[in-house]
Amino acid sequence: MLSLHQLRCFLATYEQGSLTAAAEQLGYAQPSVSEQIRSLEKSVGADLFRRVGRGVVPTTIADSLRPHAEKTLAAAEEARRAVASATALETGTIRFGMFGTARLYAGAGLVADVLARHPGVRVELIGQNSTDVQEDLRRGRIEAAMIAVPTVSSEGMHVTPVARDELVYISTDREKLASPVTAQRLAQASLVMPETTWRATDSTRRVLREMVHSTGRNPQTRIEVEDVETAVELVGMGLADSVIPRGAAEQLLSRLAPEAGWVRLRPRQYDTLAIVHRSGATLSPAARLMIELATKRIQALTEPVSPR
Repeated sequence: MLSLHQLRCFLATYEQGSLTAAAEQLGYAQPSVSEQIRSLEKSVGADLFRRVGRGVVPTTIADSLRPHAEKTLAAAEEARRAVASATALETGTIRFGMFGTARLYAGAGLVADVLARHPGVRVELIGQNSTDVQEDLRRGRIEAAMIAVPTVSSEGMHVTPVARDELVYISTDREKLASPVTAQRLAQASLVMPETTWRATDSTRRVLREMVHSTGRNPQTRIEVEDVETAVELVGMGLADSVIPRGAAEQLLSRLAPEAGWVRLRPRQYDTLAIVHRSGATLSPAARLMIELATKRIQALTEPVSPR
């Protein structure tokens, strides 16, 4: 079986016309080069050099092998450079998990931040809901992610809270926006809520259920949809109200529901956003870069949380 080491020794010997000179060029001992040439000759089943005085002369078999050896070593070097470039974040693909609502108002900016530093990379932002992103983490499809807690289970995961996004009540009814919405008012509200597939585990819904629990009721959903954009549009049509993160409200209301406004809950309620990766994982330079940039961008749009 041919090896790259054998081919390097072969080409050096071919070019130098001497085993001793080849060894000097490669920085090896002369017996080591001789052994590699003998092993290569055994692999190809033919002599590659004839001894002439203190040097060697390539055979016709060596002449035939030379261009293939050059191509093989060039391809190996290209592969090495490709890996080095990806490691240095010059090329390759960077993957990062980000749940839907956060990606809505930070995702495009995050991609722009990455490409500004490393224009040669390919970027993948993965995930719709924090539950799905967590599953991708557990299966090793991504190294790290930003998700909402308490959706994430900390078992086997390293969780670092970095920000919190206040939940706000949105409506086209100005009377409902005149004062903060209490648990009693929320329990009586007719709501459109996104994330219907993940309604049991969605972090926003968990917070609202805990808030309304004191009234002995649950938040009443009149309409269930998948994405927050549709929920905001329905609020804009006056068909229902909703509770969404303030960052999403500030991003979407002017565009999708210009007649709607928002008001705080009383007491104030928050989605906590955290960087998550598998416990004990050694993160790649790409993952560390995404964590840095995602944290910086999300903290600029929400309320930063200092790590413990």
